[in-house]
Amino acid sequence: MKIAFLGPEGSNSHLAAQKFLKTEATDKKSFSDWDECVPFRNFPEVLAAVATGRVDAAAVPIENTLQGGVSQNLDLLQDSTDLYAVKEEVIRIDHRLIYKEGMKLSQIGRVYSHRQALDQCAGFLSKEMPFASLRETESTGFGISRAFEDESGKSAAIAGAHLGNLRAGFVMSEECISDEQNNFTHFLLVKKGESTLPKTSEKVFFSAVCPHRPGSLLELLQIIAAHGINMTKIESRPVKKRPGDYRFFIEADCDIASPEVQEMLEAIRANTLECKLLGAYSRMTD
Repeated sequence: MKIAFLGPEGSNSHLAAQKFLKTEATDKKSFSDWDECVPFRNFPEVLAAVATGRVDAAAVPIENTLQGGVSQNLDLLQDSTDLYAVKEEVIRIDHRLIYKEGMKLSQIGRVYSHRQALDQCAGFLSKEMPFASLRETESTGFGISRAFEDESGKSAAIAGAHLGNLRAGFVMSEECISDEQNNFTHFLLVKKGESTLPKTSEKVFFSAVCPHRPGSLLELLQIIAAHGINMTKIESRPVKKRPGDYRFFIEADCDIASPEVQEMLEAIRANTLECKLLGAYSRMTD
């Protein structure tokens, strides 16, 4: 089993990939020499690796409790032709500042990290390092590398508390620097082929595009309610190349094997412009 993630090693996506790999190995009863997490530079490459068969699966963040859905990954999953989410993992995000030992925060001139990490620590950065330049990187792991490369010691990074060995001379803040301490990210394990979907699930994830007329969204919600299914989230995204049209991403508490769920999806397909099953999954347990 090879699981792709947004690299390099040390990112939150790497942590999620490791957790997924553990459960996959448990399903197979044991690890093999081929089991590994494989880093890629960005999310399009991560999912492309699954689509082309370079890896068996991918760990991708789909939602953060502070900032909502990860729009890029929603779009990538929607645009894929044969990729499905098959497992879910929720990871607590514990952001820490990585910086040169002995360096005062007021002396730090640059802070590198992923955009979401920078945004989630905006209050701390504004208060403690108001004059530092915030530099966006493709992942928290890349941000760490940029901080390590600065021989002046005036660069810092934001990364997860799970990070292992730091380069000599660098330290990690003792406390979380996130503006909100209860910060969680939902990750999905994505595989290729409808056959990889579990036979039963706790949740079903799908998208739909309603006709552009009054009441069409209400009609969609009424179909879900009529089948006795509890919707856990809904998020809209613009439909590409069709200004004014929106796609709704919907997650519901239900079993993909349930006849009511199959009837619901068929009814939605019959009453919307588009409907696509994106995944069926249960939350992993340690």
